Amino acid sequence: MKNDYFYEIEKIYKEKKEEIKNRLEYFKSVWKDGSNEDIHSELSFCILTPQSKAKNAWKVISELRKDGLLFTGKEEELVPYLNIVRFKNNKAKYLILLREQMMNNKGEVITRDFFDSIEDIFEKREWIVKNIKGMSYKEAGHFLRNVGFGEKLAILDRHILKNLLKLEVIKEIPKTITPKNYKEIEEKLRSFCKEVNIPMDEMDLLLWYIEAGEIFK
Repeated sequence: MKNDYFYEIEKIYKEKKEEIKNRLEYFKSVWKDGSNEDIHSELSFCILTPQSKAKNAWKVISELRKDGLLFTGKEEELVPYLNIVRFKNNKAKYLILLREQMMNNKGEVITRDFFDSIEDIFEKREWIVKNIKGMSYKEAGHFLRNVGFGEKLAILDRHILKNLLKLEVIKEIPKTITPKNYKEIEEKLRSFCKEVNIPMDEMDLLLWYIEAGEIFK
């Protein structure tokens, strides 16, 4: 159902549609043309994003890669870089655990190769949520969107939920999000996007633009 707020954001969508599509094409190129290290960096980035600014999280990953520590640094070496994100000690641990999960016996990260072995996008997400510390459905969806697999997935953070309430996709914002109601809201968003003819990944970037004033990650 289209309400007045939808028509407001539809105007913005028409203005930003090309930029949004270009950004999503870039995300797809990360998976298609990027290295295992590039994919691993995106996954590591999403571990750092909870309750932290996306730009700060990406700055951390970029500096760790530049200084050669993302794939080799010890936990105590990573922590100082994480001062600009919340829960830096836990997240440093999670980065180390992720690296251990995604390395072969030659010490090479195989993140893309690993996820290539799981064909279904929802199975990819389930594996991430069940097996990677620090990753919920939101962060798993964020990662998959950032490497070009966001057409069927929602990234339900508080900003998106606030907009879904204004769009009347949901009647209220849940106090806590369980896997069950996450998927229920995701299905409502999927149906809404189909009705208004805006793909889910484009809708996500559109709503993020409305909140943040830019199209980032």
